[in-house]
Amino acid sequence: MEASDLLPLLDQLDYNVDDLEEVLGPLVNQSLAETSKKLPVLDKAKLNVLTTYALESLIYSYLKLRGVDAKQHPVFRELTRVRQYFDKIKALETEPEERPMTLNKQAAGRFIKHGLAGNERFDLERKEQEAKSKARAQLKAAMIAKQTTESGKSSSQTKLRSSEKANPEDSSDSRDEEKMTVEPASIAEGSEPAQSQHHEKKQKRKAKHEAAKLRKQQESSDKREHKKERRRRKLEKRKERESKQMKAIG
Repeated sequence: MEASDLLPLLDQLDYNVDDLEEVLGPLVNQSLAETSKKLPVLDKAKLNVLTTYALESLIYSYLKLRGVDAKQHPVFRELTRVRQYFDKIKALETEPEERPMTLNKQAAGRFIKHGLAGNERFDLERKEQEAKSKARAQLKAAMIAKQTTESGKSSSQTKLRSSEKANPEDSSDSRDEEKMTVEPASIAEGSEPAQSQHHEKKQKRKAKHEAAKLRKQQESSDKREHKKERRRRKLEKRKERESKQMKAIG
């Protein structure tokens, strides 16, 4: 490059240096500590990191102008380390995403059951409720089975009537077959509700037995507590009498 080509570049550099001095005036006229002490913590960190990066960048550029392999110089490692601080500051500036508030129903149920584990009244009510729900479910299943049987019987009767209209000669045979099929069905219909009622009664008796057992346990525990309380009161009265006697003797 000729000298005539360098003169415009030097003039441009002179202008840029003047602008830089004007911009950096507030920072150069006083110490870095005085400038940063009034800033918040995050802004103070930004100022220190930017100042360090600017100085090390100038040193890096100076080394390159001198023909030194700047990437092998320790200042290059320092520049890399300062860039990591830029990433940390950027991560602090970005607001964290708000997580939606959700309730874990299973965990809440476990906490509630664990908290009420020693409550005998709660255990009794829970067992009674479970027994009632089981009985209702079994009764409902029996009713559904009965309705299914009745619907199947009505559909078979409808088909039989239509076949009688189509073939009058076979009507007598079909009636005999209908009688033979209706009788076992009626027996099954009579036995299914009886079985469901018997099972329901059995479940109710079982629930009552468990409730009575828990009630007896509660009564026995109450009696034991009452006896302990009476024994404690007697012991306190005895100690009080003994203390009075000792005071009278003294």
